Amino acid sequence: MYRLLIVEDDAVIAKAIQKHMEAWGYEAACVEDFKDVMKTFLEWKPHLVLMDVSLPFYNGYHWCDEIRKISKAPVIFVSSASDNMNIVMAINMGGDDFIAKPFDLNVLQAKVQAMLRRTYDFTEYNSLMEHKGMVFDVGSGIVTYEGKQMELTKNEMGILKILLEHKGKIVARDRMMERLWESDSFIDDNTLTVNVARLRKKLEEAGIEDMIKTKKGIGYVVD
Repeated sequence: MYRLLIVEDDAVIAKAIQKHMEAWGYEAACVEDFKDVMKTFLEWKPHLVLMDVSLPFYNGYHWCDEIRKISKAPVIFVSSASDNMNIVMAINMGGDDFIAKPFDLNVLQAKVQAMLRRTYDFTEYNSLMEHKGMVFDVGSGIVTYEGKQMELTKNEMGILKILLEHKGKIVARDRMMERLWESDSFIDDNTLTVNVARLRKKLEEAGIEDMIKTKKGIGYVVD
């Protein structure tokens, strides 16, 4: 089921959109803390964002730019500021479409449906995983931390994904190798050690230190 995030400070409009989208089978959440939209974005992990332009504290262009630093999830701007300058600004800041207020909810739903179909029908959703300020885009293999980005290899991606899926729990080396083999990326025991070391080095270079801990004779853990 697709998840939508509604970034709209008019509670009446936000709830109307949420109710309509849920009636069509989507999961929808409304942002309540407009000082930190990204917190809700990371928690909800939406497949699509409906974004107003005029918002408290920071405008929609700012939040679209922040989203684009870590995610390719489509952003549809919904705003009464529908002059050409704002439409061009929305697209330049990473927006995928622009719908002018007032709008028909059925037209909005059709736009959302079309955008989701184009974005996800032929590609797997690039889900995000977050840990203590670090954001890992599973689809692209890019880790973002404090504005810095690094690209991981296929094996490094697999290792980090497995460890983040089991945060706080030790993952046995045998189990990790089994998972990596299942994903068509088989590596032996020595190669696992080398890949974990390389992953640690990349994380440390980005300022993420001591995230992956070794439990001698057992495996690894992220806590």
